[in-house]
Amino acid sequence: MKALDYAAEISAVPIGDILRRYPLAVDYLANMRLGGVDETKTLPEILEDVDEDMLEEFGLDREDVIFHFCAFLEAFSRVKGSVEVISSITILGGRDKAGRPEMVELTITPGEVVSIVGPTGSGKSRLLEDIECLAQRDTPTARQILINGSVPDLNKRFSAGGKLVAQLSQNMNFVMDLTVQEFLEMHAKSRMISGSAAVVEKCFAVANSLAGEKFTLDTKVTQLSGGQSRSLMIADTALLSSSPIILIDELENAGIDRREAVKLLVGNEKIVLMSTHDPLLALRADKRIVIRNGGIAKVIETTAEEEQTLHKIEAIDSVLLDIRNQLRGGGIVTKESIPEFQER
Repeated sequence: MKALDYAAEISAVPIGDILRRYPLAVDYLANMRLGGVDETKTLPEILEDVDEDMLEEFGLDREDVIFHFCAFLEAFSRVKGSVEVISSITILGGRDKAGRPEMVELTITPGEVVSIVGPTGSGKSRLLEDIECLAQRDTPTARQILINGSVPDLNKRFSAGGKLVAQLSQNMNFVMDLTVQEFLEMHAKSRMISGSAAVVEKCFAVANSLAGEKFTLDTKVTQLSGGQSRSLMIADTALLSSSPIILIDELENAGIDRREAVKLLVGNEKIVLMSTHDPLLALRADKRIVIRNGGIAKVIETTAEEEQTLHKIEAIDSVLLDIRNQLRGGGIVTKESIPEFQER
């Protein structure tokens, strides 16, 4: 619908119904000093009771207010529907640091997890960057990224709204001094999510379940620890973000429940690619990309035998987690802290 097409709806539908359909419009009206209005009236009816002198402060008359409000609804409806349905992402190989070609064509679909493994400095983060910018043979690796089997539209590569890719980096710093609740509410409203209050509550609960140390809705985001920040952003990305492709850089360094974090993202039908040194995360993925000398050396599907070893690795990981918690709590680690401890 174009801006003018909204005029008929605005003139016939009570403003309360409009605000429930377009939650961000509440803030728009508040900025026009029209907050707390009678929600049973239409916008034209509300404007009849508004002093013209107040509207003149904004350089508007009643018709202008209606037109601009319609334009606002049209703009945010366009953003809300701007993320296309993603059925696949394909990585077409480029070259490694020595110029050798990557003989790779890897297609990933929603619900799949792909880990990226390799030594520090091998080029794992570079692959994530290529995917984030939807590279078209125009990065140092000369890789190409296809969306749904086709070259993505130029606007999708560089558009700020409706981004296809969300990245969770190792270092996450908040610059706005908001509480956790204000932060989540702002995201929910900007993404025009219906029933935002319930979604915010769920997002907060999930974030706390992932974090090592709990926080409250009143906690300032600038006061969150690194692990708490990552847990909040993972929950936000899974439950509030419309981005269908999620890139994660070294989740194991976040100090959070990484297994549950990945399960949460996959459960919301996201395509997940994660750079990791953690064998547990690497083997939990459907496939793993091995990076060597800046290039994709091979792609390995997780085997049935590897899946069978996971419970042993999880047991080892659980012991390490218990020891970590003991040390954090000021405890002393003894031989009894480690099951089946054997001298070497």
